Amino acid sequence: MEQDLNGLKTRLQSRGIDVLRLIYPDVLGLPRSKDLLVSQLEKGAHNGPAFCQGVWVTTTRGGVLDANNIASDGLQDLVSKLDASTVRDIPWEPGVAYVIADAFNPDKTDNLMSPRAVLRSIIAEYAKLGLVPVVGPELEFYIADRTDDGGFKRSLSKAGRVYTTGALVDPEGIFLHLLRQLDRLGIGVFAGNHEFSPSQYEINLWHSEALDAADRTFMFKTAIKDVIARTGKHATFLGKPWSDEGGSGFHLHFSVTNADGINQMHDGEGNLSEVAQHMIAGLTAHAKALTAFCNPTINAFKRLGPDTLAPFRANWGYDNRSCMVRIPPERGQGTRLEVRVGDGAANPYLLIAAVLAAGLDGIQRKLVCPEPAEGMAYDNEAAEILPLSFTEALDALEADGDLSQVMAQELINVFTVLKRDEVERYEAEVADPATREVTQWEWDEYMEDY
Repeated sequence: MEQDLNGLKTRLQSRGIDVLRLIYPDVLGLPRSKDLLVSQLEKGAHNGPAFCQGVWVTTTRGGVLDANNIASDGLQDLVSKLDASTVRDIPWEPGVAYVIADAFNPDKTDNLMSPRAVLRSIIAEYAKLGLVPVVGPELEFYIADRTDDGGFKRSLSKAGRVYTTGALVDPEGIFLHLLRQLDRLGIGVFAGNHEFSPSQYEINLWHSEALDAADRTFMFKTAIKDVIARTGKHATFLGKPWSDEGGSGFHLHFSVTNADGINQMHDGEGNLSEVAQHMIAGLTAHAKALTAFCNPTINAFKRLGPDTLAPFRANWGYDNRSCMVRIPPERGQGTRLEVRVGDGAANPYLLIAAVLAAGLDGIQRKLVCPEPAEGMAYDNEAAEILPLSFTEALDALEADGDLSQVMAQELINVFTVLKRDEVERYEAEVADPATREVTQWEWDEYMEDY
């Protein structure tokens, strides 16, 4: 370990990097971090650094809850270990580089409250089957101005400029600046454009092996919020930040290959393979529980509903954007599923882990794929309606023993304690908790962090 750290120190110093920013995702998907002086790296990272386990149960309002006896056992340590393969120099902060860390218990066992550790464990189960999960994330976000009263407003107001670039949708060049910084960060960004709603944007990332894709997505979201904050504006991935405009999704393209990188999703004759069909069956069977990880806020359920171009039922279809799982038209090496239920605020590690876990269960139990939906599928009663509230989604997650077993019960415990607390506070503090309007409570709870 000391030799590895010494080599990393030498490489960083040769590039003028004197601070290594160690980051890792908490259960909410927020970046937790510590800046390490590269000159002291052998000492600073040899046995850690350590963090308090209370980080797993800290809310966006600063409350510390209890799950898995974290608080009642005295808030013990977790130990981090940096993954040198994730180092990325930060182009907008000269002399500083990101590195992602894994979390372990003090006895060196995996900490299964860590989203990255849980994703790793699921990928290992695929490896036992000779399969490598590959994912491609697609995320949307808004750029907003801060108002004098402490609120937010969209930076642009003109509607109808979907798939547009240039000064009409980026008058200050902030989006173009962002795109260039992300390119220099080296996380696989390759294109971007203005999206459907005013001041909403999408930036595209290349697909890759699941852990690498989750790492890059985590850095992507962290970097966008950091770069935009430095311009005096605010970036948000919150699913439904404004009542009068569309929401921001997190779509995930998902396939499996063999160890040689050969796509296993088709039969060579233009049809979906048995493996792909089992994966679809797993996704639709666990759809209700999946919704909790893919839409992990109260706000997310104001984006979902019939006729919204967001999924409404646990169904799938060929090139059908009204379905939860869409099969894009490409075949051969491009054969894949697109899981469309995700919300922009989702923790990328947990969204990807949950999708992989559902697909894995379908493969392992050889679940039978339902018939595909055709046409606009919102009223097709052949498939169940997805949860219409966060409470319903959390109930489905806690009732789904098969998914919980794959995802790790320790992680499920922390997630549900955090999210039940969110629901309880919302219902106590909002006059009409059933409203479809976005409330001030949601801005206060989510806008800064998501």
